[in-house]
Amino acid sequence: MTKRTLGGTSRKRKRVSGFRVRMRSHTGRRVIRTRRKRGRARLAA
Repeated sequence: MTKRTLGGTSRKRKRVSGFRVRMRSHTGRRVIRTRRKRGRARLAA
């Protein structure tokens, strides 16, 4: 029986919600700024 793993999800996560993607748009920068203010250890996925 084959494994039913979620293949390729980490790549998708980077492409959708990675740091560089966030910094591209104004709203993404706002997300990063808010998370910095809250003191998040991880700002983006």
